[in-house]
Amino acid sequence: MSETIYVGADIGGTTIKVGVCSAVGDLLQTYEGPTEASQGADRIVDNIVKYVHYVVETSGYAWEQVGGVGVGIAGFLDIPNGIVKFSNNLNIRNVPLKQQLGEKLGVTVKVNNDANVAALGEAWAGAGRGIANCVCYTLGTGVGGGVIVNGRIYEGFGGMAGELGHMAIVPDLEAIQCTCGMTGCLETVSSATGIIRMAKDAVERGDKTSLSLVPDIMAKEVIDAAKAGDEVAARIVNRAAYYLGRSMAATAVILNPQRFIIGGGVAKAGDFLFDQIREVFAKYTQEQAKEGVEIVAATLGNNAGVVGAAGLILRS
Repeated sequence: MSETIYVGADIGGTTIKVGVCSAVGDLLQTYEGPTEASQGADRIVDNIVKYVHYVVETSGYAWEQVGGVGVGIAGFLDIPNGIVKFSNNLNIRNVPLKQQLGEKLGVTVKVNNDANVAALGEAWAGAGRGIANCVCYTLGTGVGGGVIVNGRIYEGFGGMAGELGHMAIVPDLEAIQCTCGMTGCLETVSSATGIIRMAKDAVERGDKTSLSLVPDIMAKEVIDAAKAGDEVAARIVNRAAYYLGRSMAATAVILNPQRFIIGGGVAKAGDFLFDQIREVFAKYTQEQAKEGVEIVAATLGNNAGVVGAAGLILRS
């Protein structure tokens, strides 16, 4: 086998997932091992190196075929220099990750934000394959995002482009403070955390809802109740969808992407959620900016970060 391969590493607080990809984004081999973040930055770096070597060895390819290693990590980064300024998940500060990995691996290394990397994965080899311009949302604990322009991650001046969850889109009269310190952020209403908060608020107010019988409300239970006809749950999901649609309408006239891709746990609601988002988007988006634009589900699931990290070598 003579083709060049690319390795991606998705660094989580508990595990590090690594994978080998082809030049067109096909995932060929994966491995997952413990991060051991409590042991400090040096241990994290050593584990990345160890897992990268192992996944290449078990893939049937030779190390000489590795065209580079990309890394996705949550936190505040100096992306051009590959420095992790601070990662709350890993409790590390000012780690020159790109330099350290480059010295230990002896290949090209690129480092980027985990949300950008997941977006690149979907754009390169998932729901955005073949699409030059797309915007990705991840609806989980928060609302993550990534912007792909001409097939490459758009990072912005300071690396903050694509922070879709922190669009201040909820009106002041109904806005609450976000964990980022601002008020009215999209993720306060459209994330799993936001949906759960709104459901618990409804129960505490004494609203008539089946959710009052649920001991520990999760976003899936709110969505399931909405699908079953619970009016309170339906209003919550509708509110989440409404602000997602409005945020896409605002994004469309700035970036004019061909496709919006939505992933994360909340996206498992499927067309029940997506149809509401599409309706709002169609209503509030200027005619030329919405023409031909699609809103679709992500397809790579938990592999998006690994694939996107590998894609950093070719697409950043």
